[in-house]
Amino acid sequence: LEPTEDLDACARRELEEETGVTGAALQPFGNFSRPDRDPRGRTISVAYLALIKAEDVFLAAASDAAEADWFDVAHLPALAFDHDEIIECARAALRERGNQPS
Repeated sequence: LEPTEDLDACARRELEEETGVTGAALQPFGNFSRPDRDPRGRTISVAYLALIKAEDVFLAAASDAAEADWFDVAHLPALAFDHDEIIECARAALRERGNQPS
């Protein structure tokens, strides 16, 4: 989070920097602040989700990432820290909104 931006602007900027994706309608779905969630130090995350069609987006690593790729949510690679918990919270948020089956 840059000193001059709000959370929504930060989420849009980070999405673009990590994946090259722009213009997605982002929705916050959770805060993650457990003191021990990142062994490198205290980290607080506000997580966002967006529903986009993969075929409509050219996914490419941008300034902050070495690579970017799509994964089936049921077959994700190993994730860092508590990111598996964040994914499960995102899936729950989508189910509550009627956007994803159990």
